Amino acid sequence: MLSTNDKTIKLWKVKECKVKKVKEMNAHPFACLDNMLLAERSFVSREDKPAVVNGYRQEWMETIAKNASPSQDMHSKVADMEDTAHTRCRKVYAHAHDFNINSISNNSDCETFLSADDLRINLWNLEISDQCFNILDMKPANMEDLTEVITTAEFHPIHCNLLAYSSSRGFIRLVDMRQSALCDHSARILQDGDSHGLKSFFTEIIASISDMKFSRDGRHILSRDYMNLKLWDTHMDSSPVAIYKIHEHLRPKLSELYNNDRIFDRFGCCFSGDGLHFATGSYSNLMRIFSGGDGSEGATIEASKTPNRKPLLRTAPRARRSSLSNLARGFYRHGHENSSSGSNESSYDLSSRLLHLAWHPETNLIASAAGNSLFMYYS
Repeated sequence: MLSTNDKTIKLWKVKECKVKKVKEMNAHPFACLDNMLLAERSFVSREDKPAVVNGYRQEWMETIAKNASPSQDMHSKVADMEDTAHTRCRKVYAHAHDFNINSISNNSDCETFLSADDLRINLWNLEISDQCFNILDMKPANMEDLTEVITTAEFHPIHCNLLAYSSSRGFIRLVDMRQSALCDHSARILQDGDSHGLKSFFTEIIASISDMKFSRDGRHILSRDYMNLKLWDTHMDSSPVAIYKIHEHLRPKLSELYNNDRIFDRFGCCFSGDGLHFATGSYSNLMRIFSGGDGSEGATIEASKTPNRKPLLRTAPRARRSSLSNLARGFYRHGHENSSSGSNESSYDLSSRLLHLAWHPETNLIASAAGNSLFMYYS
């Protein structure tokens, strides 16, 4: 498993193991006092380090009583036994980015991964922590000429030579690493052709893509900007096949949102394992869930400590199509727009935001982070 903060990436090995929690250990009635004292000193000095006995990890909950008598029975009292995960950091990849890292992505070849910051994308080998290759550099000779930055990057889930990255201008670029060592020239640019119109001071800010995800088969891409959730077909680069308006009701408040920096909030998005559903976050700790092809306004769920509550809003869905590929046909060819905001404007709490969420790859389980809590929903 890979994890990262602003500058350093770590590779973790996660292993399931059984743990015996030993409450106390009494002395053997025939053991000499010197051996008991030596054992106690050794135990006390290493009490914070779990031992491994017969394939079980042992965690000591209490030390040996200092008034232990030689007449006491020698047995370990097991307080509890449970399955747990043991983690170990295997590699540390550092000192490769001048700007804060915004994304990392594993490659399907299981040998490499990428890391991206505002201006560069680096390619790493999992076994080599002190060297990486710069495959994309958007830094101009004069920083005053900078027009866009990289917001997120991800490898194709099947083809190890393909990757996609998004920019602050609302573009998604698909890159084939076989074409050249430096991927400065994108293979295909996905952009919303219908977005060209009246421009304002906030147009480019709200067009910036905060998150992007491939579907499991790699055919579709889900992107999230401040106002909308967009579904793209990688075979159609002129416009998204579906647009879901998440924050349209906040458009009159863009000036206020700019002044309090809320307009720069980075909301995430995710696909379900079967690729038929997708979700994103919003204010008031709300999570919006949509189904591809049914044309409905989806479901809105509040991340709270009452997981069994009914959704705040749900509309009667239309007959669902069999797959997301059908979205590219019929009237979906030019993008189906969902104009519902999903909640009453006055009920939004801008101080509580659901920015991060993830969908289990096999089951209908969603994990969402709201504040200092993690909520998990299953259906």
